[in-house]
Amino acid sequence: MKLAFTYTAALLVTAGIALGQPLTESKTIGGKTIAITYSSPKVNGRVGKLFGNDGRIGQDPTYPVWRAGANAATKFHTDGDLDVGGLFVPKGDYTLYVNLADPAKWQLVINKQTGQWGLTYNKDQDLGRVSMSIARPGSLIEDLKYTLSEEGGNKGKLMLAWETVVASVPITLK
Repeated sequence: MKLAFTYTAALLVTAGIALGQPLTESKTIGGKTIAITYSSPKVNGRVGKLFGNDGRIGQDPTYPVWRAGANAATKFHTDGDLDVGGLFVPKGDYTLYVNLADPAKWQLVINKQTGQWGLTYNKDQDLGRVSMSIARPGSLIEDLKYTLSEEGGNKGKLMLAWETVVASVPITLK
């Protein structure tokens, strides 16, 4: 009995590691906390086969809107009112998506619906969309990563990096 319990526990721990645990990126800007909780997919040998309507993400039912992560939808929380790339975002909880319709001009989508699986997207719940600056990293970024940076005073930046793309948008605490 003890052996069966130990085996089951080990199997559950291994499954949790294999499926990946959500990651949280958090930063205090202007005295208020901003946090992004997401699952991080790997490129896993699919360089050049992820983005675009014929890529892996293009097969998602919500394409060209992408969940900007894996598994559950990417969560965004702010303790204070924000200006995100020109969009007023009241303090609270949201979901982040990215509109990939134009590969050179990504748009960050801030959606009011929360708690859904990543392939569930309702455009009617969009708070708004903002243009993201696109850059190319010096080398391949294997694991999707969100970064929040404090840029001084009440200003910051939200950055998403994966494969051969780094997309960012400025944040200002209101």
